[in-house]
Amino acid sequence: MKNKEYYENMLMKLVAPLKHHYSAGGAGLKLGAFAAGYGNRIGEMEGFSRVLWGMASYWAGGGTDKSLLELYQKGLANGTDPESEEYWGDLHDKDQRMVEMAAISYGLLMIPNLLWAPLDDRSKENLANWLYQINEYSQAENNWQFFKVIVNLALKSLGKKWSKEQVQIAMDKYESFYIGNGWYSDGKRPQKDYYTSFGIHFYCLLYSKFMEKEDPYHSSLFKGRAAEFAKTFIYWFDDEGKALPFGRSLTYRFAEAAFFSACTLAGVEFGSWGVIKGIIERHLEYWIRQPIFDNGGVLTVGYTYPNLLMSEAYNAPGSAYWALKTFVFLALEESHPFWSAEAEPLPKLKSSLAVKECDMLICHRDHEVVALTAGQYPTLEHPFAAEKYAKFAYSTQFGFCVSRSYHTIEQSGTDSMLAFYVHGMHYIRRTCEEYRVTEHEVYSKWSPVEGIMVETWLIPEGSGHRRRHVITSSLPEYTPCIAYDCGFSYPNCMEKTKQVTNGTKALVSDENGYSRVISTVGEATVIAALPNMNLIFPNVFIPAVRFPVSHGETKVETLVETEFTKKTVVIGGGNCYAIQD
Repeated sequence: MKNKEYYENMLMKLVAPLKHHYSAGGAGLKLGAFAAGYGNRIGEMEGFSRVLWGMASYWAGGGTDKSLLELYQKGLANGTDPESEEYWGDLHDKDQRMVEMAAISYGLLMIPNLLWAPLDDRSKENLANWLYQINEYSQAENNWQFFKVIVNLALKSLGKKWSKEQVQIAMDKYESFYIGNGWYSDGKRPQKDYYTSFGIHFYCLLYSKFMEKEDPYHSSLFKGRAAEFAKTFIYWFDDEGKALPFGRSLTYRFAEAAFFSACTLAGVEFGSWGVIKGIIERHLEYWIRQPIFDNGGVLTVGYTYPNLLMSEAYNAPGSAYWALKTFVFLALEESHPFWSAEAEPLPKLKSSLAVKECDMLICHRDHEVVALTAGQYPTLEHPFAAEKYAKFAYSTQFGFCVSRSYHTIEQSGTDSMLAFYVHGMHYIRRTCEEYRVTEHEVYSKWSPVEGIMVETWLIPEGSGHRRRHVITSSLPEYTPCIAYDCGFSYPNCMEKTKQVTNGTKALVSDENGYSRVISTVGEATVIAALPNMNLIFPNVFIPAVRFPVSHGETKVETLVETEFTKKTVVIGGGNCYAIQD
């Protein structure tokens, strides 16, 4: 049994390499030279703040290592002092610093005796004034709305000026995002990704903890919705602890399980403490074994390995430390039943479940989750939006590729996609004109490029799924068009990996498993994707079938199948990856 001390030690090992990277005044964490869109100065403030998700929880739960405490007291004072060289600056509309105010406010709510009381009167006034700015500027119409709720709760708890009106506005906005069955969209737009869990639900559960006595109605409402949400969100996790790579902000890695940690803090027991503990435990163990740190022990931007290619425009060197939100369970007292519970496996789940709220038909095997999808596409075009939201299928085992370019098939990141090469470019599914998700299939109608319309049916079958496409082309007969129906990426371990193309069957395999496609038309091929395109494996092959698309109607049926070891995969072991019991 892994006890509280085990996870306290895990956290301290995660933050220990950071101690020599704080600025002289303590208000910035300098971890790298690359930049986010908001610049390095705010990026350093972001790193400082995000570590507090873990440290404030650790100290609130009785953690005894205070080596960073004085630095954080000094950083809060200098970062909010307009006369300091390390002043974090005044805010503006939709300011990244609003995001980071949430962790600081969480710390002030959890441990005011350590982060507030030791400050002198001037520093307290500066800190309160700096935080209050969030009420004077607009926030993005999405998960950002609750940042000002947490900030105002902190100001109120400290007896400082706060805005009841702004709290109510934010609460009303969140309510408008609710779509039922425990699910929220990330604003009034079709995104239902991890921001539903580590964004919206996470902050609602913090509200439930801090406002349970003062606002029992909303506290009970938020807990009830979280329990309902957990019934379907649990399907995003496989038996080995891996979570579904889907959507944006995947560099936050083990924040994927932050929702379950927040459930413990708010007292939401949707199954048993052993089930919740098992999810968190397996998830953290999976991530800690991956090469996600640089050679100085600092958490990198990427997924299972350092990878700036898949990052967002708002990922700075310290951004990945949002993952420490999962450590809020360290704030639980030693006597909490979570700590004495044995980690339990996932409860018995259906082999497939249609979750219409997130537009997925989720297929659950004991060591892999595959989500068949349609309909999600962000209204705000984030980097690689098609790859992160619009592929046919997403797998906890095989991840997915982003693109480097759409000019050549090797650079286009077309795994789990039907790609069309026409006019010198590869075109893929983005938005869907029509779609539906049922317990038996996922249907979508979509157009990759003007002149081509596609209807696609995705049907779970055995160890994979079957795709049926009806392609209607109104392109001129003299315009050549080639389509690729692509399977899941498979690790390319050079001489260890076999490729077989036989008629309409393409297979990539090694001693641990395979990825293959078998189609009714075309010619089998294996695409050697360029390095670092896949989120999980640095080098991959993509089995595919290639066929011409003529003017008129083309019907295609493709069986996509995979199999892989049931043991934990650690990227970067040996020649490609290692298997651990």
